[in-house]
Amino acid sequence: MTTGTAATAATATDAPGRSFRPLAGVLTAMAVSVTGTRVSAIALPWFVLATTGSATMTGLVAFAEMAPYVAVKALTGPLVDRLGPRVVSWTTDAVSAVAAGLVPLLHAQGLLPFWVLLVMVAVIGAMRGPGDLAKSVMVPEAADHARVPMERATGLSGVTERLASTIGPAVGGGLVALMGPLAGLAINAVTFALGSLIIAVALPRGMGRPAVPTTAADPAADPALDPAVDASGEEQPAGYWRMFREGFTFLRSEPLLLTVIVMIGITNLIDAGFITVLVPVWARESGNGPAAIGLLAASMGATAVVGSLIAAAVASRLPRRTVFFTGFLLCGAPRFLVLALGAPMWLVITVFAIGGFGSGFLNPILGAVLFERVPRHLLGRVHALGDSLAWAGIPLGGLVAGAAVATVGLIPSLIAAGALYFATTTLAGLRPEWREMDRLRGRSGRADSVADASGVVGTGDAGDAGDAGDAAVEPEPARSA
Repeated sequence: MTTGTAATAATATDAPGRSFRPLAGVLTAMAVSVTGTRVSAIALPWFVLATTGSATMTGLVAFAEMAPYVAVKALTGPLVDRLGPRVVSWTTDAVSAVAAGLVPLLHAQGLLPFWVLLVMVAVIGAMRGPGDLAKSVMVPEAADHARVPMERATGLSGVTERLASTIGPAVGGGLVALMGPLAGLAINAVTFALGSLIIAVALPRGMGRPAVPTTAADPAADPALDPAVDASGEEQPAGYWRMFREGFTFLRSEPLLLTVIVMIGITNLIDAGFITVLVPVWARESGNGPAAIGLLAASMGATAVVGSLIAAAVASRLPRRTVFFTGFLLCGAPRFLVLALGAPMWLVITVFAIGGFGSGFLNPILGAVLFERVPRHLLGRVHALGDSLAWAGIPLGGLVAGAAVATVGLIPSLIAAGALYFATTTLAGLRPEWREMDRLRGRSGRADSVADASGVVGTGDAGDAGDAGDAAVEPEPARSA
């Protein structure tokens, strides 16, 4: 069991059986996956804008990817727990590699009408959901092997994501500017294939196995939760819908996680429209081009790496609530305002860089809160449901932003989005649930030892309560909650 104290971490250095290989393997696979996704996040919208000239169609492509991502991810939590995150991760990445590779191939042959592009993008989104979930679920297991505090493990995960989010846009922007958007889409296919290979081959044997099925403490309390029994009288694994219901019941009993999900859900919707439509349209109308998109994302990602490194080192000793909302204040509304005001490029880069630093603290905190509050055998289900609810608005973000730009123009859309972002992150901080963020600091899967009569692990307190890993993984710049 990990703790949040420096003394425990120091003692663990000499503990027998310590291995960094699982953590390094999972983080490497995450880095490869995120890099490819960030390259595609620039190449795909620019490809659609270049071939159609339509902000609305660009938003539709974003919807086609993210709607399946959210829907499939919500339903695959029990499968991740039953099949094991390792199997789910490498198989879904392999399918994504094939779908992503078909896009440039079909376009080169003149066989890529818009509806076929939507289908390919939808397949990628449907596979990415469970693939991202599976990698995140393996982080606490890898942290146990490495014997590091959970906040440090989630901090390293955040550093990995932010570093990949720096390299990816820089590579993507350069590739699109020099070779066209199809080169970026081809790179995305290669990274999916490499990520699948790392998870399938490089991780130690036994890593990412299925979770142990739960059994009811008192089946008579709820016959619907009574585990199946075969003819020999031996207990069988719980069914899919029972496992799904257990995750939902646990999440519903956690006010803090639910509050996080609602707030991140709103900011995710706004961020999705900002990234997939507002920034590309700004780059086109300002004349800065796709290289500027990559430059902004890279500057934000670079400082986010610094923030994540600091969070990994000292977040276990900082007040979570204060750091969390300060991070959102830095990475939220200022980005929208600086683009709306037509500021010079040096000022835009500065604002994005400051925002990136603030965003680097968010996912380590969210991930630690999630892993502390959710028992391990429920982690896949709760994580899937939390992520999906928090990401539910992402498919609509591009559609809403595209419609807003077409209706009122870019500048009013930026101002309205920034105002909503500020109100959401400021007002949410007034909720009483946020005081719970520090109460279970340093206790991994604390609810494993507390079971209610229905067999669903309880909270131990009615007041207890997401990303990347987190109850809610927010996308760039604030993401993979």
